[in-house]
Amino acid sequence: MTSSQKMTHIRSSTADLFESFVKDFTFNVAISESEKKRIYRLRHEVYCQEIGYHPPGETSQNIEIDAHDSHSIHCLIEHRRSGLAAGCLRLVLPAPVAEGKHHRLPLQEYGERSLTHEIFHPATLPYESICEISRFAIARAFRHKPIKHETLGMETDLHEFTSEEKKTFPLIIVALFLATYSLVGLMKKRHVFAMMEPRLPRLLSMSGFHFTKVGERIEMHGSRNAFYIDHRKAEKEIHEDLMPLYLHIRQKLAPQLESLPAYQDKMASYS
Repeated sequence: MTSSQKMTHIRSSTADLFESFVKDFTFNVAISESEKKRIYRLRHEVYCQEIGYHPPGETSQNIEIDAHDSHSIHCLIEHRRSGLAAGCLRLVLPAPVAEGKHHRLPLQEYGERSLTHEIFHPATLPYESICEISRFAIARAFRHKPIKHETLGMETDLHEFTSEEKKTFPLIIVALFLATYSLVGLMKKRHVFAMMEPRLPRLLSMSGFHFTKVGERIEMHGSRNAFYIDHRKAEKEIHEDLMPLYLHIRQKLAPQLESLPAYQDKMASYS
């Protein structure tokens, strides 16, 4: 088999895998409070029960929430056949202008002193152009191993998946970021921040997502740094093999956003 034939075979296999993923999973913007609570419960399982994070004001409802959820867009990836929540994320829009330049995004609250980049800083960039991606979580049932602690009940592993279904599970993390970039573009944001473990940007760079480190390392549910990416540049650099999946996700999320007040307000400002 020639190198050209090998490349064609690899791309065909990748396309087949993406096609299976699209058939197995749905992408849903959380509109109602019950839909948001489903995401908060998944976050509680991952962040509180596995990682061991105990947020201020934690309740007995087994949900993980904070003040920034009220000005965020939440997205859920659901496994079609089982109906299980497979992964979630949130896109945090800047807090109301009245709160000031130093309280626009969550990473300013948790790591303001660590933000050392002179140019890429939430306080200096245009208010309407910034956002933060956070609270990425993948359900235990869709991962090969627990993150840190294993305090989840046995019922979380009761569902049996086929070997073909399991082949698509490693794509969930990439799909979460593609969903994030879809939301960022649809909300017409440009400057994207995230607080991440150092290994994650390295992993994402293989898919064409090249983040810039803009902060010193801090301890926040583990060792993390602040990172930045320009959405316009990111869209151009996404690996070509990922484009069909990216466009599919964007197409699915676009009509769902239309009922959100944040989206309606954004579109009104452009009319």
